[in-house]
Amino acid sequence: MNRARPIAPASSAAPKSSMAIDNLRGIVILLVLSFHSVLAYLNFLPASPFRFDDPPYLWRAFPIVDAERWLGFDLFCAWQDVFLMSFFMFLSGLFVWPSLDRKRPLNFLSDRLLRLGLPFAVVVLLLTPLAHYPTYLQTATEPGLDAFWRHWLALPLWPVGPMWFLGLLMVGDIAASLVYPLVAPHADKLLRLSSEARWRPGRFLAAMALASAIAYIPLELIFGASTWFHRGPFTFQLSRPVHYAVYFFAGALVGACGIERGLLALDGPMARRWKSWLAAALTTFFLWAGLTALVRDAGDAAPFALRVVADLSFVLACFSSCFLALAFGLRFARLPMQAFDSLKANAYGMYLIHYVFVVWLQFALLGLAMPAVLKAAIVFGGTLALSWSLTAGLRQTPLVAQVIGAERRRPVPVPVRVPVRGSSAGAAD
Repeated sequence: MNRARPIAPASSAAPKSSMAIDNLRGIVILLVLSFHSVLAYLNFLPASPFRFDDPPYLWRAFPIVDAERWLGFDLFCAWQDVFLMSFFMFLSGLFVWPSLDRKRPLNFLSDRLLRLGLPFAVVVLLLTPLAHYPTYLQTATEPGLDAFWRHWLALPLWPVGPMWFLGLLMVGDIAASLVYPLVAPHADKLLRLSSEARWRPGRFLAAMALASAIAYIPLELIFGASTWFHRGPFTFQLSRPVHYAVYFFAGALVGACGIERGLLALDGPMARRWKSWLAAALTTFFLWAGLTALVRDAGDAAPFALRVVADLSFVLACFSSCFLALAFGLRFARLPMQAFDSLKANAYGMYLIHYVFVVWLQFALLGLAMPAVLKAAIVFGGTLALSWSLTAGLRQTPLVAQVIGAERRRPVPVPVRVPVRGSSAGAAD
């Protein structure tokens, strides 16, 4: 028999599901740094670096091109490209409803603009040109800062590096703040829908995968997988913005009734079935890689059906890897990890500044006769140490800490009654 009962107040101690999700922040920043650290050593890159003034300015994705290569980095970066930004969106969405409920839309939006908008502007205007000066020097016929600045300003766009993601995340937060006043009066219905992720996880996950397929496949067929939109400092892949929105608002839906009592509970389907998610992620990734290679080899002659199947394989590979990451965190990262405390606290600042160190270290290693794996390890280790220590130092300044300091995301009780099915379901909460 269906019944309803209030949500229990959050305890002062961090629940283990929240601890696991929090620990993922430290793991994810390591993935981001490693991804950018190995880009110079991908096997598929051309023999020469991309010229700074030549469209379509592919140096924005590969700022340094080294002669040393390793095929394993291609697979590693392809896997991250498939899922990592969608995973970021889902994690960000998890805390949207509790934050909106606690702060209300105007305060929530002002906080997001402070923590996302201000760093975005500072990094894009100041650090991004600094990061790409070595890129210019690789192919420059007239080296020097003055010449670089002239060539930079002559570009038909303003490169933003990894900061493009913050622009999309700001759009998601603005949309959430606009939707909240419309949804809040119907919070019971929203939380009932949110609780479906616990009662019928298979149905919820299937609906999410279907929504992401509907969001991604038509846009990819129209624009292709690699076409980017550029307007000033804002840029994104034209095939993916709606796909990212699905993950963002799916995360918001899951987090609406608390991550402790739903899909991400320690006894939920993610943690219990992590091996199945691992198998699914591996299978769908290599399926996507094979189908994508067939489409690329066929070029414009690729059959429509093959493109659709390849796009569907991307959707499934992204979906499987995202939930593998969640399952892994819930299964193996659910206890306090003292070594990760500082990393988690500084993760956001490291994301903001790491690209400068990545590009300059890759540039410094050009011409040195050492294996690509060793070069990548040096770049990753140096970037990790430098961005971590600099962020920790910057956060000692109260004003900087207010912007890039760790935001403690403790589960917040939602002041509505959540329907619970049967006594056993209530006990599981």
